[in-house]
Amino acid sequence: MRQFSSDLPERPTAPYTHSRPLPPYRGVLAVDAKDFTGRSAIEHEGVSRAVPALLKTALARAELRDLWDDRRFPASTGDGYVFGFDPARLPFVIHPLLFTLQEVLADYNVLSHGALPIRLRASLHVGPLPDTGDEFGGNGTARNDTHRLLDSRPVKAVLASHKENVTHVAAILSDRCYEDAVAGGYTGRHPDHFVEVAATVDGKPFSQRAWIYVPQPSGPLYEEPADTSATASSASDAAPVPVNKSEKARQVRNSAPNGNINTGTVHGGQSVGNYHTAGDHVEGNKADRVRGFQGDQVRGDKYQGQR
Repeated sequence: MRQFSSDLPERPTAPYTHSRPLPPYRGVLAVDAKDFTGRSAIEHEGVSRAVPALLKTALARAELRDLWDDRRFPASTGDGYVFGFDPARLPFVIHPLLFTLQEVLADYNVLSHGALPIRLRASLHVGPLPDTGDEFGGNGTARNDTHRLLDSRPVKAVLASHKENVTHVAAILSDRCYEDAVAGGYTGRHPDHFVEVAATVDGKPFSQRAWIYVPQPSGPLYEEPADTSATASSASDAAPVPVNKSEKARQVRNSAPNGNINTGTVHGGQSVGNYHTAGDHVEGNKADRVRGFQGDQVRGDKYQGQR
């Protein structure tokens, strides 16, 4: 009988059988280009090449070039890029790197004259990962969760809702990154810059506490989650977005003697009392999003009886 055992790969080590050393801890940074699949096929290669080049430029500008030179298990994901790094440098990756990446993308998008504008989602995580130095290194739960965070609904919704000419980067940090580097006081950004979210991914059994950070915001960081009584199609359109506690507590009152005023983004209904014959007086919180018809719906002569 021919022996094939020497040709077979080594069997994976079964869990829970005996104790063994943990793999080294690594920070993991992953970035992903917004709307990559919606681009023309001719643009894909250019974006795939530009993303790691932009990361390298941002690291150099932030005086963190050594992180690029020493990166672990680097890989292109087609529409993005991922690499591991020494977790001791995590505070510097949060700041100034993410802020610098925003500036680099702003410069790039202005110079591209609309040809290949790139906006990036970024995710950060930390955990034990095998660092074998070959193409199979860096695989493990920490890396999987990094990509899940990158694809989660909150960070996608934030980048989609902010102005494309202002906000070029939206980042999401795992809870461990936030607790160790931000809440621990090691990062040059106050915790108020970060917004807690529940990170979920459509179609995946994934839900984790995480934190949104937008270096240059240009839109609201708070939106009510979709009404659970809504239809499935409506719920899919209303992605949950980070909760800004200070803004949630703020009440806005607007008076409109001759009509309705809507300021900001409004969720839910509007309370309108017609105290004047020729106009509306609006009471209540108007700082949320309004879905549906917002004007006066009139059948017949609106001014009947006033002439």
